[in-house]
Amino acid sequence: MYIYNVTINIDDAIHKEWLTWMETHILDVLNTGKFQSAKFTQVLVDEEMGGKTYSVQYSAETREDLEDYYNEDADNLRIEIAKKFGDKMLAFRTELKLIKEYYPTNVSN
Repeated sequence: MYIYNVTINIDDAIHKEWLTWMETHILDVLNTGKFQSAKFTQVLVDEEMGGKTYSVQYSAETREDLEDYYNEDADNLRIEIAKKFGDKMLAFRTELKLIKEYYPTNVSN
């Protein structure tokens, strides 16, 4: 599994509008068919630059799905964000490859 992580710092002045808009945007990304799920989280640190920071983690089954997203969908979705929020947000993207998931074992006393 591959995780496409987008971390976004959003200006306080448009924070509420952006949160509402993100619900639709995340569904738009999922509806490309390239990802199985998304997790939307708030980063719990105080940013020196101000604003609030969030992370969206989109899960893709294969590297090819991620590449297809970049080639077919990413540019249009990024342009939409830039037009709507411009310099009121800062985003950076990272890719992660899941190596293994661990779960707690049940221990009886």
